[in-house]
Amino acid sequence: MLKFLLMTLFLMPLCFYKNVWHVLQLSVYLGGALFLFVSSTPGVLGESGYYFGCDVVSFGLILLSFWICGLMLSASQGIYKDGYSDNFFLFLVTSLLLALVLTFSSTNILFFYIYFEASLIPTLFLILGWGYQPERVQAGTYLLFYTLLASLPLLLGVFFFYETGGSLSLTHLYCHVYPKPSVLLYLVMILAFLVKMPMFLVHLWLPKAHVEAPVSGSMILAGVLLKLGGYGLFRVMNLVQIKNILYSYLWVSISLVGGVMVSFICLRQSDLKSLVAYSSVAHMGLVLGGLMTMNYWGMCGAYMMMIAHGLCSSGLFSLTNMTYERLGSRSILINKGLLNLMPSMSMWWFLLSAANMAAPPTLNLLGELSLLNSLVAWSWVTMSMLMLVSFFSAAYTLYLYSYSQHGKLNMSSYSSMGGTVREYLVLILHWLPLNLLILKSESGIMWL
Repeated sequence: MLKFLLMTLFLMPLCFYKNVWHVLQLSVYLGGALFLFVSSTPGVLGESGYYFGCDVVSFGLILLSFWICGLMLSASQGIYKDGYSDNFFLFLVTSLLLALVLTFSSTNILFFYIYFEASLIPTLFLILGWGYQPERVQAGTYLLFYTLLASLPLLLGVFFFYETGGSLSLTHLYCHVYPKPSVLLYLVMILAFLVKMPMFLVHLWLPKAHVEAPVSGSMILAGVLLKLGGYGLFRVMNLVQIKNILYSYLWVSISLVGGVMVSFICLRQSDLKSLVAYSSVAHMGLVLGGLMTMNYWGMCGAYMMMIAHGLCSSGLFSLTNMTYERLGSRSILINKGLLNLMPSMSMWWFLLSAANMAAPPTLNLLGELSLLNSLVAWSWVTMSMLMLVSFFSAAYTLYLYSYSQHGKLNMSSYSSMGGTVREYLVLILHWLPLNLLILKSESGIMWL
Protein backbone atom coordinates (compact mmCIF):
# COMPACT_ATOMS: atom_id res chain seq x y z
CA MET A 1 0.00 0.00 0.00
CA LEU A 2 2.87 2.32 0.84
CA LYS A 3 4.16 2.37 -2.75
CA PHE A 4 0.90 3.88 -4.02
CA LEU A 5 0.83 6.44 -1.22
CA LEU A 6 4.41 7.51 -2.01
CA MET A 7 3.64 7.64 -5.73
CA THR A 8 0.72 10.02 -5.05
CA LEU A 9 2.85 12.08 -2.66
CA PHE A 10 5.64 12.50 -5.22
CA LEU A 11 3.15 13.86 -7.76
CA MET A 12 2.76 16.97 -5.59
CA PRO A 13 6.08 18.72 -6.44
CA LEU A 14 5.24 18.12 -10.12
CA CYS A 15 2.22 20.46 -9.78
CA PHE A 16 4.41 23.57 -9.57
CA TYR A 17 6.20 23.18 -12.91
CA LYS A 18 4.90 24.90 -16.02
CA ASN A 19 2.78 23.03 -18.57
CA VAL A 20 2.58 19.78 -16.61
CA TRP A 21 -1.22 19.46 -16.75
CA HIS A 22 -1.27 16.55 -19.20
CA VAL A 23 1.73 14.86 -17.58
CA LEU A 24 -0.04 14.89 -14.21
CA GLN A 25 -3.30 13.75 -15.78
CA LEU A 26 -1.58 10.74 -17.37
CA SER A 27 0.27 10.04 -14.10
CA VAL A 28 -3.02 9.81 -12.19
CA TYR A 29 -4.48 7.42 -14.80
CA LEU A 30 -1.25 5.40 -14.70
CA GLY A 31 -1.45 5.26 -10.89
CA GLY A 32 -4.99 3.87 -11.13
CA ALA A 33 -3.91 1.26 -13.70
CA LEU A 34 -0.92 0.19 -11.57
CA PHE A 35 -3.14 -0.09 -8.50
CA LEU A 36 -5.58 -2.24 -10.47
CA PHE A 37 -2.96 -4.63 -11.82
CA VAL A 38 -0.42 -4.76 -8.97
CA SER A 39 -2.99 -5.19 -6.17
CA SER A 40 -4.85 -8.30 -7.16
CA THR A 41 -8.19 -8.05 -5.36
CA PRO A 42 -7.14 -8.85 -1.81
CA GLY A 43 -8.80 -11.20 0.62
CA VAL A 44 -9.53 -10.23 4.20
CA LEU A 45 -6.78 -7.63 4.51
CA GLY A 46 -4.13 -7.49 1.82
CA GLU A 47 -1.23 -5.08 1.19
CA SER A 48 -0.99 -4.69 4.95
CA GLY A 49 1.69 -2.87 6.94
CA TYR A 50 2.45 0.45 8.71
CA TYR A 51 -1.23 0.82 9.72
CA PHE A 52 -2.27 0.72 6.06
CA GLY A 53 -4.10 -2.13 4.43
CA CYS A 54 -6.58 -2.84 1.70
CA ASP A 55 -9.61 -5.12 1.61
CA VAL A 56 -12.22 -5.41 -1.15
CA VAL A 57 -14.21 -2.30 -0.15
CA SER A 58 -11.04 -0.17 0.11
CA PHE A 59 -9.78 -1.59 -3.18
CA GLY A 60 -12.87 -0.54 -5.15
CA LEU A 61 -13.04 2.92 -3.59
CA ILE A 62 -9.31 3.69 -4.01
CA LEU A 63 -9.59 2.65 -7.65
CA LEU A 64 -12.64 4.92 -8.01
CA SER A 65 -10.67 7.82 -6.45
CA PHE A 66 -7.83 7.49 -8.97
CA TRP A 67 -10.30 7.20 -11.84
CA ILE A 68 -12.46 10.19 -10.87
CA CYS A 69 -9.43 12.42 -10.14
CA GLY A 70 -8.07 11.66 -13.61
CA LEU A 71 -11.46 12.46 -15.16
CA MET A 72 -11.66 15.69 -13.11
CA LEU A 73 -8.49 16.92 -14.79
CA SER A 74 -9.82 15.88 -18.21
CA ALA A 75 -13.13 17.70 -17.63
CA SER A 76 -11.49 20.88 -16.25
CA GLN A 77 -9.48 21.70 -19.36
CA GLY A 78 -10.88 25.27 -19.31
CA ILE A 79 -8.82 26.08 -16.18
CA TYR A 80 -5.65 25.04 -18.02
CA LYS A 81 -6.54 26.96 -21.19
CA ASP A 82 -7.35 30.16 -19.29
CA GLY A 83 -4.32 29.74 -17.01
CA TYR A 84 -6.61 30.35 -14.03
CA SER A 85 -4.27 29.29 -11.18
CA ASP A 86 -3.89 25.94 -12.89
CA ASN A 87 -0.84 24.87 -10.84
CA PHE A 88 -2.65 25.42 -7.55
CA PHE A 89 -5.65 23.55 -8.96
CA LEU A 90 -3.41 20.57 -9.79
CA PHE A 91 -1.95 20.69 -6.28
CA LEU A 92 -5.45 20.61 -4.73
CA VAL A 93 -6.56 17.67 -6.87
CA THR A 94 -3.40 15.70 -6.03
CA SER A 95 -3.66 16.45 -2.29
CA LEU A 96 -7.34 15.42 -2.37
CA LEU A 97 -6.39 12.16 -4.07
CA LEU A 98 -3.72 11.53 -1.43
CA ALA A 99 -6.19 12.23 1.40
CA LEU A 100 -8.73 9.82 -0.13
CA VAL A 101 -6.22 7.01 -0.66
CA LEU A 102 -4.99 7.47 2.94
CA THR A 103 -8.57 7.42 4.27
CA PHE A 104 -9.59 4.28 2.42
CA SER A 105 -6.41 2.39 3.31
CA SER A 106 -6.12 3.29 7.03
CA THR A 107 -6.47 0.37 9.43
CA ASN A 108 -5.97 2.70 12.39
CA ILE A 109 -9.20 4.40 13.49
CA LEU A 110 -7.48 7.67 14.51
CA PHE A 111 -5.59 7.94 11.19
CA PHE A 112 -8.87 7.24 9.46
CA TYR A 113 -10.52 10.13 11.33
CA ILE A 114 -7.68 12.56 10.53
CA TYR A 115 -7.61 11.79 6.81
CA PHE A 116 -11.43 11.72 6.69
CA GLU A 117 -11.40 15.33 7.87
CA ALA A 118 -8.37 16.31 5.77
CA SER A 119 -10.26 15.61 2.52
CA LEU A 120 -12.55 18.51 3.43
CA ILE A 121 -9.84 21.18 3.02
CA PRO A 122 -8.99 20.73 -0.71
CA THR A 123 -12.73 20.41 -1.50
CA LEU A 124 -13.42 23.70 0.27
CA PHE A 125 -10.63 25.43 -1.68
CA LEU A 126 -11.98 24.02 -4.95
CA ILE A 127 -15.45 25.47 -4.23
CA LEU A 128 -14.16 28.84 -2.99
CA GLY A 129 -11.50 29.26 -5.67
CA TRP A 130 -13.18 28.04 -8.85
CA GLY A 131 -16.91 28.22 -8.03
CA TYR A 132 -19.21 30.22 -10.29
CA GLN A 133 -21.42 32.45 -8.12
CA PRO A 134 -20.76 34.68 -5.08
CA GLU A 135 -22.92 32.26 -3.02
CA ARG A 136 -19.99 29.82 -3.06
CA VAL A 137 -18.79 31.31 0.24
CA GLN A 138 -22.11 30.38 1.86
CA ALA A 139 -21.94 26.91 0.27
CA GLY A 140 -18.39 26.45 1.63
CA THR A 141 -19.55 27.51 5.09
CA TYR A 142 -22.43 25.02 4.98
CA LEU A 143 -20.08 22.24 3.92
CA LEU A 144 -17.57 23.06 6.64
CA PHE A 145 -19.99 23.45 9.54
CA TYR A 146 -22.29 20.54 8.74
CA THR A 147 -19.46 18.05 8.39
CA LEU A 148 -17.18 19.39 11.14
CA LEU A 149 -19.92 19.78 13.72
CA ALA A 150 -20.97 16.15 13.24
CA SER A 151 -17.38 14.85 13.08
CA LEU A 152 -15.94 16.35 16.27
CA PRO A 153 -17.93 14.05 18.60
CA LEU A 154 -16.55 11.11 16.56
CA LEU A 155 -13.07 11.97 17.85
CA LEU A 156 -14.33 11.51 21.43
CA GLY A 157 -15.80 8.15 20.41
CA VAL A 158 -12.42 7.11 18.97
CA PHE A 159 -10.72 8.04 22.27
CA PHE A 160 -13.32 6.06 24.21
CA PHE A 161 -12.61 2.93 22.16
CA TYR A 162 -8.90 3.44 22.68
CA GLU A 163 -9.43 3.66 26.43
CA THR A 164 -11.61 0.54 26.64
CA GLY A 165 -9.95 -1.56 23.91
CA GLY A 166 -6.33 -0.48 24.49
CA SER A 167 -5.66 -0.11 20.77
CA LEU A 168 -6.61 2.05 17.79
CA SER A 169 -6.18 -0.73 15.22
CA LEU A 170 -9.52 -1.64 13.64
CA THR A 171 -8.63 -5.33 13.37
CA HIS A 172 -7.86 -5.41 17.11
CA LEU A 173 -11.01 -3.46 18.03
CA TYR A 174 -13.23 -5.88 16.05
CA CYS A 175 -11.92 -8.80 18.14
CA HIS A 176 -12.28 -6.98 21.48
CA VAL A 177 -15.43 -7.64 23.51
CA TYR A 178 -17.04 -4.41 24.75
CA PRO A 179 -19.62 -3.70 27.36
CA LYS A 180 -22.98 -2.82 25.77
CA PRO A 181 -22.46 0.63 24.12
CA SER A 182 -24.65 3.51 25.26
CA VAL A 183 -27.05 5.31 22.91
CA LEU A 184 -24.84 8.41 23.09
CA LEU A 185 -21.74 6.48 22.00
CA TYR A 186 -23.72 4.89 19.17
CA LEU A 187 -24.89 8.30 17.91
CA VAL A 188 -21.42 9.80 18.24
CA MET A 189 -19.87 7.00 16.19
CA ILE A 190 -22.29 7.11 13.25
CA LEU A 191 -23.49 10.73 13.07
CA ALA A 192 -20.44 12.00 11.18
CA PHE A 193 -20.97 9.38 8.47
CA LEU A 194 -24.73 10.01 8.23
CA VAL A 195 -24.05 13.71 7.52
CA LYS A 196 -21.33 12.85 5.01
CA MET A 197 -23.50 10.42 3.02
CA PRO A 198 -25.76 12.60 3.36
CA MET A 199 -28.84 11.29 5.10
CA PHE A 200 -32.13 13.13 4.49
CA LEU A 201 -32.62 15.93 7.11
CA VAL A 202 -28.86 16.62 7.24
CA HIS A 203 -28.45 16.85 3.46
CA LEU A 204 -28.81 20.61 2.95
CA TRP A 205 -25.08 21.22 2.51
CA LEU A 206 -24.88 18.91 -0.51
CA PRO A 207 -27.10 20.63 -3.12
CA LYS A 208 -25.58 23.99 -2.14
CA ALA A 209 -22.02 22.71 -2.45
CA HIS A 210 -22.80 21.02 -5.80
CA VAL A 211 -24.51 24.00 -7.37
CA GLU A 212 -21.72 26.42 -6.43
CA ALA A 213 -18.78 24.07 -7.09
CA PRO A 214 -16.90 23.94 -10.40
CA VAL A 215 -17.30 20.77 -12.48
CA SER A 216 -14.27 19.15 -10.83
CA GLY A 217 -15.67 19.88 -7.35
CA SER A 218 -19.04 18.35 -8.25
CA MET A 219 -17.41 15.29 -9.79
CA ILE A 220 -15.25 14.51 -6.78
CA LEU A 221 -18.08 15.32 -4.33
CA ALA A 222 -20.55 13.00 -6.05
CA GLY A 223 -17.95 10.48 -7.18
CA VAL A 224 -15.94 9.83 -4.04
CA LEU A 225 -16.59 12.14 -1.07
CA LEU A 226 -20.15 10.91 -0.48
CA LYS A 227 -18.72 7.39 -0.38
CA LEU A 228 -16.61 8.32 2.66
CA GLY A 229 -19.82 8.21 4.71
CA GLY A 230 -20.74 4.74 3.49
CA TYR A 231 -17.19 3.49 3.92
CA GLY A 232 -17.05 4.89 7.47
CA LEU A 233 -20.28 3.06 8.34
CA PHE A 234 -18.78 -0.16 6.93
CA ARG A 235 -15.85 0.26 9.31
CA VAL A 236 -17.55 1.34 12.57
CA MET A 237 -20.75 -0.72 12.28
CA ASN A 238 -19.08 -3.75 13.87
CA LEU A 239 -18.15 -1.72 16.94
CA VAL A 240 -21.74 -0.64 17.71
CA GLN A 241 -23.78 -3.42 16.13
CA ILE A 242 -25.69 -4.32 19.32
CA LYS A 243 -27.23 -0.84 19.46
CA ASN A 244 -27.66 -0.75 15.69
CA ILE A 245 -29.94 -3.80 15.80
CA LEU A 246 -32.22 -1.80 18.12
CA TYR A 247 -32.20 1.49 16.23
CA SER A 248 -31.68 0.56 12.58
CA TYR A 249 -35.43 0.94 11.89
CA LEU A 250 -35.07 4.67 12.58
CA TRP A 251 -32.36 5.23 9.95
CA VAL A 252 -34.01 2.96 7.39
CA SER A 253 -37.31 4.86 7.83
CA ILE A 254 -35.64 8.27 7.47
CA SER A 255 -33.63 7.22 4.43
CA LEU A 256 -36.61 5.67 2.58
CA VAL A 257 -39.11 8.43 3.37
CA GLY A 258 -36.34 10.93 2.59
CA GLY A 259 -35.71 9.19 -0.74
CA VAL A 260 -39.36 9.72 -1.73
CA MET A 261 -39.35 13.35 -0.53
CA VAL A 262 -36.13 14.13 -2.39
CA SER A 263 -37.56 12.53 -5.54
CA PHE A 264 -40.48 15.00 -5.34
CA ILE A 265 -37.98 17.84 -4.87
CA CYS A 266 -36.14 16.62 -8.00
CA LEU A 267 -39.34 16.79 -10.03
CA ARG A 268 -39.67 20.53 -9.46
CA GLN A 269 -36.05 21.59 -10.01
CA SER A 270 -35.35 24.07 -12.79
CA ASP A 271 -31.55 23.81 -12.46
CA LEU A 272 -29.87 20.82 -14.13
CA LYS A 273 -27.05 20.60 -11.59
CA SER A 274 -29.41 20.92 -8.65
CA LEU A 275 -31.54 18.06 -10.01
CA VAL A 276 -28.54 15.73 -10.33
CA ALA A 277 -27.36 16.77 -6.83
CA TYR A 278 -30.73 15.95 -5.23
CA SER A 279 -30.84 12.62 -7.08
CA SER A 280 -27.55 11.78 -5.31
CA VAL A 281 -29.32 12.23 -1.95
CA ALA A 282 -32.08 9.81 -3.03
CA HIS A 283 -29.57 7.16 -4.19
CA MET A 284 -27.41 7.44 -1.08
CA GLY A 285 -30.59 7.08 1.01
CA LEU A 286 -31.00 3.60 -0.50
CA VAL A 287 -27.35 2.82 0.28
CA LEU A 288 -27.86 3.89 3.89
CA GLY A 289 -31.01 1.76 4.17
CA GLY A 290 -29.14 -1.29 2.84
CA LEU A 291 -26.20 -0.75 5.19
CA MET A 292 -28.44 -0.37 8.24
CA THR A 293 -30.16 -3.72 7.63
CA MET A 294 -26.72 -5.26 8.31
CA ASN A 295 -27.42 -8.34 6.17
CA TYR A 296 -25.25 -9.75 3.39
CA TRP A 297 -27.32 -8.46 0.47
CA GLY A 298 -27.39 -5.00 2.02
CA MET A 299 -23.63 -4.74 2.51
CA CYS A 300 -22.86 -6.01 -1.01
CA GLY A 301 -25.59 -3.88 -2.59
CA ALA A 302 -24.40 -0.76 -0.79
CA TYR A 303 -20.84 -1.35 -2.02
CA MET A 304 -21.97 -1.91 -5.64
CA MET A 305 -24.28 1.10 -5.52
CA MET A 306 -21.50 3.34 -4.18
CA ILE A 307 -19.20 2.43 -7.07
CA ALA A 308 -22.01 2.72 -9.64
CA HIS A 309 -23.34 6.02 -8.29
CA GLY A 310 -19.81 7.45 -8.22
CA LEU A 311 -19.36 6.86 -11.96
CA CYS A 312 -22.92 7.69 -13.04
CA SER A 313 -23.37 10.88 -11.02
CA SER A 314 -19.91 12.17 -11.93
CA GLY A 315 -20.73 11.57 -15.62
CA LEU A 316 -24.01 13.49 -15.34
CA PHE A 317 -22.26 16.44 -13.68
CA SER A 318 -19.63 16.58 -16.42
CA LEU A 319 -22.43 16.45 -19.05
CA THR A 320 -24.26 19.30 -17.33
CA ASN A 321 -21.05 21.32 -17.36
CA MET A 322 -20.57 20.69 -21.09
CA THR A 323 -23.95 22.25 -21.86
CA TYR A 324 -23.28 25.05 -19.35
CA GLU A 325 -20.02 25.95 -21.13
CA ARG A 326 -21.92 26.34 -24.42
CA LEU A 327 -25.17 28.01 -23.34
CA GLY A 328 -23.95 29.91 -20.27
CA SER A 329 -26.87 28.66 -18.17
CA ARG A 330 -27.93 25.56 -16.28
CA SER A 331 -31.63 26.37 -16.34
CA ILE A 332 -33.90 23.74 -17.85
CA LEU A 333 -35.93 26.59 -19.41
CA ILE A 334 -32.92 27.61 -21.51
CA ASN A 335 -31.33 24.16 -22.00
CA LYS A 336 -34.12 22.92 -24.27
CA GLY A 337 -33.99 21.12 -27.59
CA LEU A 338 -30.37 20.04 -27.19
CA LEU A 339 -31.14 17.17 -29.55
CA ASN A 340 -31.11 19.72 -32.41
CA LEU A 341 -27.97 21.41 -31.15
CA MET A 342 -25.72 18.48 -30.18
CA PRO A 343 -27.28 15.22 -31.44
CA SER A 344 -24.32 12.98 -30.57
CA MET A 345 -24.17 14.46 -27.06
CA SER A 346 -27.85 13.53 -26.65
CA MET A 347 -26.88 9.89 -26.96
CA TRP A 348 -24.63 10.29 -23.91
CA TRP A 349 -27.42 12.09 -22.05
CA PHE A 350 -29.61 9.08 -22.78
CA LEU A 351 -27.02 6.46 -21.78
CA LEU A 352 -26.13 8.15 -18.48
CA SER A 353 -29.79 8.92 -17.68
CA ALA A 354 -30.60 5.25 -18.27
CA ALA A 355 -27.80 4.33 -15.85
CA ASN A 356 -29.19 6.82 -13.31
CA MET A 357 -32.56 5.04 -13.33
CA ALA A 358 -30.83 1.64 -12.97
CA ALA A 359 -31.56 0.25 -16.42
CA PRO A 360 -29.75 -2.95 -17.45
CA PRO A 361 -26.89 -3.68 -18.09
CA THR A 362 -25.50 -1.05 -15.71
CA LEU A 363 -23.91 -1.68 -12.33
CA ASN A 364 -26.66 0.50 -10.79
CA LEU A 365 -29.16 -2.27 -11.59
CA LEU A 366 -27.17 -4.88 -9.69
CA GLY A 367 -26.67 -2.56 -6.70
CA GLU A 368 -30.33 -1.53 -6.60
CA LEU A 369 -31.61 -5.12 -6.88
CA SER A 370 -29.37 -6.19 -3.98
CA LEU A 371 -30.56 -3.25 -1.88
CA LEU A 372 -34.23 -3.96 -2.64
CA ASN A 373 -33.64 -7.60 -1.69
CA SER A 374 -31.99 -6.69 1.60
CA LEU A 375 -34.63 -4.16 2.63
CA VAL A 376 -37.60 -6.37 1.76
CA ALA A 377 -35.97 -9.32 3.57
CA TRP A 378 -35.43 -7.05 6.57
CA SER A 379 -39.07 -5.91 6.65
CA TRP A 380 -42.02 -6.23 4.28
CA VAL A 381 -43.20 -2.75 5.28
CA THR A 382 -40.34 -1.14 3.35
CA MET A 383 -41.83 -2.37 0.07
CA SER A 384 -44.31 0.52 -0.21
CA MET A 385 -41.56 3.15 0.04
CA LEU A 386 -39.21 1.20 -2.23
CA MET A 387 -41.86 1.12 -4.96
CA LEU A 388 -42.23 4.90 -4.74
CA VAL A 389 -38.47 5.51 -4.71
CA SER A 390 -37.94 3.26 -7.76
CA PHE A 391 -40.82 4.81 -9.68
CA PHE A 392 -39.94 8.43 -8.96
CA SER A 393 -36.23 7.94 -9.61
CA ALA A 394 -37.25 6.90 -13.14
CA ALA A 395 -39.70 9.82 -13.29
CA TYR A 396 -37.22 12.59 -12.46
CA THR A 397 -34.53 11.07 -14.71
CA LEU A 398 -36.99 11.03 -17.63
CA TYR A 399 -37.94 14.60 -16.75
CA LEU A 400 -34.26 15.60 -16.83
CA TYR A 401 -33.68 13.88 -20.18
CA SER A 402 -36.88 14.80 -22.02
CA TYR A 403 -36.98 18.44 -20.95
CA SER A 404 -33.33 19.08 -21.81
CA GLN A 405 -33.19 17.17 -25.12
CA HIS A 406 -36.64 17.85 -26.59
CA GLY A 407 -38.71 20.98 -27.02
CA LYS A 408 -38.21 24.19 -28.97
CA LEU A 409 -34.56 25.20 -29.36
CA ASN A 410 -33.51 28.44 -27.72
CA MET A 411 -32.68 30.80 -30.60
CA SER A 412 -29.59 32.25 -28.89
CA SER A 413 -27.92 28.82 -28.91
CA TYR A 414 -27.08 28.76 -32.61
CA SER A 415 -23.57 30.06 -31.96
CA SER A 416 -22.83 26.82 -30.09
CA MET A 417 -20.99 23.73 -31.31
CA GLY A 418 -21.01 19.96 -30.82
CA GLY A 419 -18.75 18.06 -28.45
CA THR A 420 -14.97 17.79 -28.69
CA VAL A 421 -12.99 14.53 -28.67
CA ARG A 422 -11.85 15.25 -25.09
CA GLU A 423 -15.45 15.59 -23.88
CA TYR A 424 -16.55 12.35 -25.53
CA LEU A 425 -13.54 10.62 -24.01
CA VAL A 426 -14.55 11.82 -20.51
CA LEU A 427 -18.08 10.47 -21.06
CA ILE A 428 -16.89 7.14 -22.46
CA LEU A 429 -14.56 6.66 -19.48
CA HIS A 430 -17.52 7.19 -17.15
CA TRP A 431 -19.89 4.95 -19.04
CA LEU A 432 -17.68 1.98 -19.99
CA PRO A 433 -16.68 0.88 -16.44
CA LEU A 434 -20.30 1.36 -15.36
CA ASN A 435 -21.50 -1.19 -17.92
CA LEU A 436 -18.50 -3.52 -18.04
CA LEU A 437 -18.16 -4.01 -14.28
CA ILE A 438 -21.42 -5.96 -14.17
CA LEU A 439 -19.62 -8.70 -16.16
CA LYS A 440 -17.12 -9.03 -13.30
CA SER A 441 -19.59 -8.54 -10.46
CA GLU A 442 -18.53 -11.49 -8.27
CA SER A 443 -15.86 -9.30 -6.66
CA GLY A 444 -18.65 -6.98 -5.51
CA ILE A 445 -21.22 -9.60 -4.52
CA MET A 446 -19.17 -12.52 -3.17
CA TRP A 447 -16.52 -10.88 -1.01
CA LEU A 448 -17.47 -11.71 2.56
